[in-house]
Amino acid sequence: MSQAIRPSTPAPANAAQLASPSYRLAALDADFLLRGSMRGTRFMLEFAKADDILRAYGVSSTLVVFGSARIREDGPEDHRRWYAAARAFGTLASRQGGAMLDAGGKRHNVIATGGGPGIMEAANRGAADVGAVSIGFNISLPEEQQPNAYSTPELTFRFHYFAMRKMHLAMRANGLVIFPGGFGTLDELFELLTLRQTRKSPPIPIVLFDEAYWREVINFDGLAKAGMISASDLALLRFAKTPEDVWTRLMEGGVRPGAEPLWPAAADVHR
Repeated sequence: MSQAIRPSTPAPANAAQLASPSYRLAALDADFLLRGSMRGTRFMLEFAKADDILRAYGVSSTLVVFGSARIREDGPEDHRRWYAAARAFGTLASRQGGAMLDAGGKRHNVIATGGGPGIMEAANRGAADVGAVSIGFNISLPEEQQPNAYSTPELTFRFHYFAMRKMHLAMRANGLVIFPGGFGTLDELFELLTLRQTRKSPPIPIVLFDEAYWREVINFDGLAKAGMISASDLALLRFAKTPEDVWTRLMEGGVRPGAEPLWPAAADVHR
């Protein structure tokens, strides 16, 4: 006599397991990636994303242009003059520096800014005027800051961490050009001055536009007189009054059009 076939027990539903946050792929789990414990990973990602894209685009070196975001093309007379000069420099450096040239798959002396308005916009705009690429390293702020419309879209980045943004601004720089500005501009200036003074960076030229402004804002000679810096540290600063002067000071400092600078290419700001 044959045995009766008993019906199989239905498998338990696994919807709860599939829906659990722990089951999400870690790389796709935004809640996990935004935890405080993952800050180091987010910091690393901000480095890796920009670095990967810039390498793929052939960006070998940059000329960093900084200055006030408050300066406007239609502002007071000094503001109009500074904006026009930054735009003209962006054009001059892009034409002659190597951003428009294919030097063995590399682009040299590409204009790089903080990506915002004011002087940053002017320098990116000058590059765009001649069809050259330029970089915008924008930063997320509590009061939202939008990237300007002139940096190359594929080279416009957004950072959460000021420190990583500053590292990207510094690590490829062949030169730093500082137009009049406030706290943010001073922060970038003194970051590079400190790296130069302590020899943690290659000997990149640092050019300040409009000497009268900078002499009024910062008493560099007073720092040396008080023994806070060495007299030789004053030589880290170069001054210029026209876009052409800026370009001349950069070349005097070792920048070479369409080529690696005169100092060793292996030098790395943050090694």
